[in-house]
Amino acid sequence: MKNFFKKVFSRFPLVALTIVALILVFFAVLFGGWYLGAYVLAEVYPVSETIVTVVVTILDDLIIIIAVVNVVSRDLVPETKIPWILCIIVLNVLGVFIYILFSSHRPTRKQRKLYKELYAQNKPYTVRAVPKETMREEVGHWASVGEALLVSEPSAVIRGNTAVEYFPSGEAFFERVQGDLERAEKFIFLEYFIIEKGKFWNTLLEILVKKANEGVEVRVMYDDIGSMVKVRAGYYKELRKLGLKAEKFNHFVPVVTTLHNNRDHRKILVIDGKVGYTGGLNLADEYINETHPLGYWKDNAVRLEGEGVFNLTRMFLGMYQLASKKVEDISPYLVKHEAEGEGYVQPYGGGPVPMYERHLAEDVYVNIIGAAHDYLWITTPYLIIDYRMRQALILAAKRGVDVRIVTPHIPDKKIAFGLTRSNYMALIKGGVKIYEFTPGFVHAKMFLADDKVGTVGTVNLDYRSFLYHFEDGVVLYNTPALKDIKQDFEETFTASQLQSEEDAKKSPVWRWLCEIAKIFAPLF
Repeated sequence: MKNFFKKVFSRFPLVALTIVALILVFFAVLFGGWYLGAYVLAEVYPVSETIVTVVVTILDDLIIIIAVVNVVSRDLVPETKIPWILCIIVLNVLGVFIYILFSSHRPTRKQRKLYKELYAQNKPYTVRAVPKETMREEVGHWASVGEALLVSEPSAVIRGNTAVEYFPSGEAFFERVQGDLERAEKFIFLEYFIIEKGKFWNTLLEILVKKANEGVEVRVMYDDIGSMVKVRAGYYKELRKLGLKAEKFNHFVPVVTTLHNNRDHRKILVIDGKVGYTGGLNLADEYINETHPLGYWKDNAVRLEGEGVFNLTRMFLGMYQLASKKVEDISPYLVKHEAEGEGYVQPYGGGPVPMYERHLAEDVYVNIIGAAHDYLWITTPYLIIDYRMRQALILAAKRGVDVRIVTPHIPDKKIAFGLTRSNYMALIKGGVKIYEFTPGFVHAKMFLADDKVGTVGTVNLDYRSFLYHFEDGVVLYNTPALKDIKQDFEETFTASQLQSEEDAKKSPVWRWLCEIAKIFAPLF
């Protein structure tokens, strides 16, 4: 009940109502103006009423045909084309207006200019750190996963000399990170989708303020909509008053635009360029099981120490400049530090096209799936996938790979949960094993394959992560931490329930409604 009132009296309902009102006004003006013009012409020239009606009808049909041809010919994700065509045909001219308004995710001119500057800024830091031949010798065919990522995102440099530590829960992360923050000497960077006042964030904030008073540069960035129900609109200004440098990513403004879809879903923490963290954890109490809104909250994180932190530092500074709209000299922060560590790491960032060349987050997952020989284990809070991903998983299972996916048993979003379960049947029939984590909610996003490669990060198996959000992750090659990840998987399987075809057939009415909703899932 407390959470209900918190949401009701937060900024979120106001934002939602504002968006709905703006959409209604926009469509009322455009749609009403179109037919009002036809009515006025018929009244002014009554003799030509029939002609006006015919002309308007022809124009309607012509606009619809042009819009449909545009949908078919555009370089869109295939799954988005059918719902857009249905929208245009069913809603007529109104559908065309909706398509024009919401189908483009092209950044503004200022954003494109800024991103070009940031891209040029990154170029000197794209030098290969590990020879291609070395990777092939040490990780075999798995080197192709890293090479494919490098082609699309040259700044996702593969690095050695990095110690990796895996945390199977938020509680373990919370305990470890406090000590690292206390030891900071030069700078601390935090970038999170959600921050919320409570034991977790308040404890870290106390340390951050203390370090800032000692002369350590502290920067904090959070996503506006992600944290909308959690903190006040001007919370970043409060942090500035405490001596921290703070930014709010992609401020909500009362304008109807698809750019509100482009959220900063990354979770990055960097200390002095020596130590870095990423994973599924946000900075709120449910992530360390201080509160239990959905039973036990299963999450994870990885700690990097050494060269691999360089990538995380560069990614943070890029997004921070994007949020502040100011380009700065980042070279003082980009200093390489070495640590003793086996194997290689490849921290990477992805985001919406055209800010990035491809949908990198999905590419990484598909390439790991395609390279797996013995087993492929996955955890994800959502399983709302396209045909490409579904077929990759099924093909892996059919060639003998032990493919297992763990999803939550207790959902945080009913519709997303229904869409997730609507994918069970096809996957189970294709040989994929689906588990539901019965103690609560799985928020961890990780892959593990053949004891050789794993990835931990922020990327869900859903359209929002693949198409719209800014995401990050780290691919691990032959690192000792993979053993800890495997142990975590095995313990998670034990606490989960294997789903059958009979389970997938339950609630047929709800399942069919979700199948219909799944058609439009790629648009949102």
